[in-house]
Amino acid sequence: MKDYTKFIRSKKVWAVLVLIAFVYLNNSSLLAGPPGDGPQLLAHRGLAQTFPMEGLRNDTCTAERIYEPEHPFLENTLASMEAAFQAGADIVEFDVHITRDEQFAVFHDWTLDCRTNAKGVTRDYTMAELKSFDIGYGYTADHGKTYPFRGKGIGQMPSLTEVLTRFPDKAFLIDVKSRDPREGELLASYLTRLSEQQRSRLAVYGGDEPIAALKAKLPDMRVMSKATIKGRLLPYAAIGWTGYIPAACRHTELHIPEKIGPWLWGWPNKFLNRMDRADTRVVLVGGDGASFPAGSIRPKIRGVFLRALAASSGRTASIKSPRCIIDIKNQECYKKKWMALLSGEC
Repeated sequence: MKDYTKFIRSKKVWAVLVLIAFVYLNNSSLLAGPPGDGPQLLAHRGLAQTFPMEGLRNDTCTAERIYEPEHPFLENTLASMEAAFQAGADIVEFDVHITRDEQFAVFHDWTLDCRTNAKGVTRDYTMAELKSFDIGYGYTADHGKTYPFRGKGIGQMPSLTEVLTRFPDKAFLIDVKSRDPREGELLASYLTRLSEQQRSRLAVYGGDEPIAALKAKLPDMRVMSKATIKGRLLPYAAIGWTGYIPAACRHTELHIPEKIGPWLWGWPNKFLNRMDRADTRVVLVGGDGASFPAGSIRPKIRGVFLRALAASSGRTASIKSPRCIIDIKNQECYKKKWMALLSGEC
C-alpha cells in the first residue's frame, strides 16, 4: 500500500498524467466547432456526365460507360462550367494538358482516343487543331448502339486562357495531368501574368515534377502533390500535438486521404481550425488515397462542397466540410456523410 501511495505521489507520474491530459484536451474536437460558414458546392470538371465507379482503372474509357444522359453538358467545357456556377458551385476543378504550340488544353484523359474522333495526345496537336475535334464523339450509354453527343462536341475543348478569361472572378482547382516539369514551368509563367487577386483564387495539383517546377517559380501559389503532402504532414505529425503549425503547413493546399485524417493531431475540427488559421486549404480524398496516382487525385474552400454533377444525377458526390473535401463514390455513403456534415461532424 505504501508503494502504491508513493507511486501516486511521484512527480514523474503526475508529469506524465498532466502531459496526457494536455495532449488530449489540446487535440480533442469535443469542444471545438467546425470552421466555415455553411454548405458550398464543388463541380468536378464542371457539370459532367456520370458513370458507374465499379471496376475503374486508370485506362478505363469512362465515355463508353456513361449513364443515360440527364443533361446536355460535356465535362471540362465552358458550357459545363457555366452551368455548374449557375447551379450554385463555388469552385470548379478541371484538367490541363500541354499542346504542340505550348498552350494548355482543358481536357481530362491522357489520350484523345476515348472521347474524341482523334488519336494520340494533346501535345501532338496545336490548340486550333484540338478545337476541330469532336470531344463528344465517344460517349455511349448503351454499349455503342447510340452516341448521343456525337457531332455536338466540335470546337468545345477550351484553352486555359479561355477559361480564366471567361470566369475572371471564379475559383478553380487546376489538375496538371503529367509528370513533365516543363509543364509546371510553362504553367507558372502563364499564371504569373494574371493579377494577384485572380491568382489567389486558384490552386494547382498534380505530379511531383511539374508541381515542384511551378512552386519554384511561384512560391506563393497554393499547390499539392504527393511529395508536398509528405513534406507537410511529417512535420505536423512530429509537433502538431502541441498546437503549433509548422511553416510547411502554412498558406498551402493539403489533400488528405479520408482514412488517414483520423490519425492527424486534432482531427477533425481542431485540425481544420488550425489549418484555417494558417490559411491552408484541406482536401479530404475518399478512401486511403492508394487508388489515386499523383496527378489524378480527386478533389470555396470554406464550407461543404457537393459536386454539381451529382445534383443532376444523384449517383456520385463529393462533399466538403469546412476547409475539407470528401469524395464519396456511392449514393448511400454520400447521404450518410452529407447528414453527418450538416450536423457539424466531418
